[in-house]
Amino acid sequence: MAASLLPKSYRSTTKPTWCPGCGDFAVLEATTRALAALQLEPHRVAVVSGIGCSSRFPIFLNAYGFHGVHGRVLPIATGLKLANPQLTVLAVGGDGDGLAIGAGHFPHAARRNPDITYIMMDNAIYGLTKGQVSPTSRLKHVTSTTPRGNVDRPLNPVAMAIAAGASFVAQGVSSAVEELAGLIRQGIEHRGFAFVHVLSPCPTFNNTYTQVKSLAAPLPEGYDPTDPVQAFELSLARDKIYTGVIYREPETISYEERLAEVTPGAIQDHREYVRRLIEAYR
Repeated sequence: MAASLLPKSYRSTTKPTWCPGCGDFAVLEATTRALAALQLEPHRVAVVSGIGCSSRFPIFLNAYGFHGVHGRVLPIATGLKLANPQLTVLAVGGDGDGLAIGAGHFPHAARRNPDITYIMMDNAIYGLTKGQVSPTSRLKHVTSTTPRGNVDRPLNPVAMAIAAGASFVAQGVSSAVEELAGLIRQGIEHRGFAFVHVLSPCPTFNNTYTQVKSLAAPLPEGYDPTDPVQAFELSLARDKIYTGVIYREPETISYEERLAEVTPGAIQDHREYVRRLIEAYR
């Protein structure tokens, strides 16, 4: 391992192409700080994404990257972790990718508990396709697809993750880079499915910086993140956006560990099958 890996060690030569002021810049910075804090070698890190502005993430990182299809980031990341458990696997995407077309994968990834970290950059809008209403858009929000205001109640990603059985759930805001870096680091260190929900405003189509900053608040004094009932109640708060580790299961066994225990040799058998399949088509 290199003597000292810096955040810039995890940056690729491709410059980010997000709009000026996009919160995703800060999430990228927080991610590189988290990787540097853990001194993870770039070739032992894999970043998987779906479709959307935030899903450009792998292009800007010096690590293995896979830009998948819309909404399929979690099954791809799970498969990658099963194929090579030694990799540190990050799944990244937006609220549209994860909670619309990809919504069916979210609860099942949470309950299976693969050892991956899922960073959701939530801007409550479809930014890449020019500002349509998303699953987390607020009521009455006027967009190109809701010219008279949004009538659908927004989803609550943090509450969904806790209810689905995620063993680690954290929430941060893109304007607090150092705190966010710490949450991502803790998510990577956690043995199991770690969900990090990030409020990452879109200055072009849904600029919520003022709202996010005014509502962001630290966890209450004496808060116990191992209490699922307390965590769920806190996730439903309407007047504040609590940041920090909302829930952490005290003891957890990852999906890969359970699979190896129940069906020993299954992963190795699958690798051999894939190897033979590749050889057959060469």
